[in-house]
Amino acid sequence: MIYSLLVLSSPVSGHGSRTAAEFAQCVLARGHSIRRVFFLDAGTLASSGTSVFAQDESDPVHLWVALAEQHALELVICISSALKYGMLDQAEANRHGRPGPTINPVFAVAGLGQLVDACAHSDRLITFGG
Repeated sequence: MIYSLLVLSSPVSGHGSRTAAEFAQCVLARGHSIRRVFFLDAGTLASSGTSVFAQDESDPVHLWVALAEQHALELVICISSALKYGMLDQAEANRHGRPGPTINPVFAVAGLGQLVDACAHSDRLITFGG
């Protein structure tokens, strides 16, 4: 089965982002595939390349980075939400005159068309957060 995930919640408020990452691990471990993980609204904060968490807390951003690196998982953040939350790749940083990117390079910035494409090419879209 092919899944796509939509993550709406911030990695620092609630458990939506962490639950989504754990769900992705389980799906992949069972031999299914994930077409794309799309981060929207506060979910775009999962792409932060500058977040630092206390040593006694798990790092939810690291969970996504590890999944992307181990499984070639496509992680996409919504361009509109990304700009509102200051999550910029190099191209957007240049375009808006900012000193540099603020997202981890395993994430890509794209429009809602990528979410539509994910839905069209997946058996299930699972939403986390709200």
